[in-house]
Amino acid sequence: MILHGYWRSSAAWRVRIVLALKGLTADQVPHHLRDGGQRAPDYLALNPQGLVPALQTDDGRVLTQSLAICEYLDEIAPEPPLLPGDPANRARIRAAALVVAADIHPIQNLKILRRIKDFGQDEQAWARQVIEDGFNALEALLAKTPGPFAFGATPTLADVCLVPQMTNARRFNVELRWPRIQAIEAECLKLDAFRLTAAEHQPDAE
Repeated sequence: MILHGYWRSSAAWRVRIVLALKGLTADQVPHHLRDGGQRAPDYLALNPQGLVPALQTDDGRVLTQSLAICEYLDEIAPEPPLLPGDPANRARIRAAALVVAADIHPIQNLKILRRIKDFGQDEQAWARQVIEDGFNALEALLAKTPGPFAFGATPTLADVCLVPQMTNARRFNVELRWPRIQAIEAECLKLDAFRLTAAEHQPDAE
């Protein structure tokens, strides 16, 4: 497999975490987001959205969107499961993951922040507010779930999304004040699958 990403992309980090949790490997091909590498014609031929990550499977198919890729990996390598439990529990896990992947990350990513700046607004303040609003909701959603991870004794798709977003929060100088979320992150970072896939350990890290 080939993973197209960027060292500081939290969406690509999600996929790296899942690959590591599943014991799978993928060659990494970086695309420098700040230099517009994701808009190069050869990459757009793979992923017309011009976003990372994209995963090329061993049979040549190209998969896009980090959560779709994570669920694909979960299906081809079911252990450990990212979506354990009954249908209602799996729905709750997906919902927590989507708080990050649909409601926080997309509206504080590089493309949106550039547009906010173009409108003469403070893009850093925008990002902080988006993250704080999302984490306030996520903290409440996870307040009564069993630990030590977001949904019990093993990492799930919710943890996979949460940990990279915590790094984004620090990058935007968000004051971390969510004890449940912070405890989950601390537990995840005890595992190599989360810690060694972080941005600073990637071959294209700057």
